[in-house]
Amino acid sequence: MDVAAVVERVREVSSVSGTVGSSASRSAIESAITASAEIKAWLAAADARLATALAAEVSFPEQTIADCTRESVRDAAKTRERADTLGKVPGFADALDAAAITAGHVDAITSKAKPLTDDQRTEYFDRVAGLVDVASAATVDEFRTRLAMEARATERDDGTERLERQRRKTGVRVWTDAEGMWRFDGRFDPLAGVELDARLEAAVQSLFAEAVPDTCPTDPVLEQQHLRALAFHRLVMDGGFAAVGRPARREIVVVVDADQPNGAGGPTIDWGIPVEIPTRLLAEMCAGDGGDAVAVHPVIVRNGVVLYAPGELDLGRSTRLANRAQRRALRAMYPTCAIPGCSVRYARCKLHHLTWWRHGGETDLSNLLPLCARHHSKVHDTGWDVRLGPNRELTVSFPDGTVRNTGPPSRRAA
Repeated sequence: MDVAAVVERVREVSSVSGTVGSSASRSAIESAITASAEIKAWLAAADARLATALAAEVSFPEQTIADCTRESVRDAAKTRERADTLGKVPGFADALDAAAITAGHVDAITSKAKPLTDDQRTEYFDRVAGLVDVASAATVDEFRTRLAMEARATERDDGTERLERQRRKTGVRVWTDAEGMWRFDGRFDPLAGVELDARLEAAVQSLFAEAVPDTCPTDPVLEQQHLRALAFHRLVMDGGFAAVGRPARREIVVVVDADQPNGAGGPTIDWGIPVEIPTRLLAEMCAGDGGDAVAVHPVIVRNGVVLYAPGELDLGRSTRLANRAQRRALRAMYPTCAIPGCSVRYARCKLHHLTWWRHGGETDLSNLLPLCARHHSKVHDTGWDVRLGPNRELTVSFPDGTVRNTGPPSRRAA
């Protein structure tokens, strides 16, 4: 965008924001939000150019940027990294300047490049350079999925070397923050992450299935964070599962998409969390403990319909709670909350009865939908109405009369 276009958008945002609560229409507010996003993209592109110019003048540009912006050096480093990335894929610099993409798209490119070797990184940037149109049409989350594919394509092994690099980067940082709260930030390789996450989730279910403590926040997202913190503390202090019981067998779902011609791309392995682990480790994990701790379940899907999944998928009115078979089948179709754009992963979601249980709804697969705590409360407390078509096409009707439709659920990349 040129300066005149930026000024025009600033005037629009200023005009509409000054009338919010009085005469601003919904369409005007939406237009102003779009204009604001375009301004931010243009500014991010300008910041990147300025950071590049500053780096040629001073030896520690991050500190200078932090001094000028009153932000942290860490935030300044992110601006510098963004500038370096745009220097390697100049087409994205032009797209950011034109507000065709966001700074988040560029940061996603940076993030996926970090674990790669120098040679891999060079090939990765060459691959990414041709994805400007893909980024322009995709959300940041969708684009991140595509970038993961490009990063994997640069590897010359089955992912074993990458896992070894990740294991060497495992670490925990601890500190006390300004509120006097003890904090820690841990980084674990994907395999350790799968194991730790399974134990933590099992502890949350065991400790708080019946009731939550009075200390829980009312916000549904903060509530889940609070419960996980309490469960983690209990696990550490009690030396594992002495007080909360052993976890159930870790379940791994292998998703076969029958829509893919001749099995193109191969099956997708859902490890329980969104990580990439060498496929060969799946057999080793099963063989290493005699199958006592790992259970592998194949699920075949096509266009939003489960063609095969082990176990009973329709329970009728016999129980309100979904069984493991139903949870696995839904997990194969929905890596995250079913509401479009929500990135809360499936394991953190509740299974909602589309026809509510108290209204006679049945616990059948066709009547169940994974929703995160926030969106589940929207449906039950604020009048959101969700319905499914024959191929699980989702229709969300909002209290203001607007409707949003999506196609069948899919794990395929952007």
